[in-house]
Amino acid sequence: MGWQVPLRLPLHQPDLESPKQASNGVVRCSPGHLCSELNLLSDSEHDMAVSRELIAVVERGFALPLDGIHGQAHWRRVHAYGSRLAELNGADLETVQLFAYLHDSRRVNDGWDLDHGRRAADFVESLQGSLLDLPVECLKRLAFACAFHSDGLTEADITVQTCWDADRLDLGRIGIQPDPGRMCTRAGRDPAIIRWAVRRSRAGR
Repeated sequence: MGWQVPLRLPLHQPDLESPKQASNGVVRCSPGHLCSELNLLSDSEHDMAVSRELIAVVERGFALPLDGIHGQAHWRRVHAYGSRLAELNGADLETVQLFAYLHDSRRVNDGWDLDHGRRAADFVESLQGSLLDLPVECLKRLAFACAFHSDGLTEADITVQTCWDADRLDLGRIGIQPDPGRMCTRAGRDPAIIRWAVRRSRAGR
């Protein structure tokens, strides 16, 4: 299984740049720039890399209530948080968005399910060639992110780190404040990002 082989991926994070002024006057952040104006882009403006067919397969195979703490609302928030982080730090958006819908897809309980990430990684690999058509390195990266997302790791390439941060930013849904010290990326540690995510998570949106 490819995800079991440690990824030799660069730990480089993009240099910070200044925000760019769009033609419509809206300031948009360049990759790597931390921006406190978190309402710049609505979720609907992020390109959706996850097909409806894939989401339907995940929903049908999900062993837990879809309205539970690891269900649809959690997936959508991880998608939103990951898309925002990727916008800021240059992570691969497709991988981050796929992670949002796949990382908890093989849970069998809402508590301590030790191997659910590994089962999700196996599921990711089983989808290649049907609902997924990813380059080999992207497939490995996605499977690796899923396999180890609940292990408390912080060192990986920027895309895997962004996946993990997106999931951790949704801890507010269970009454836990995300700890900047446990986040992987500079964007994920940004207090404004954390406040935005906590407000959204606690509101259940």
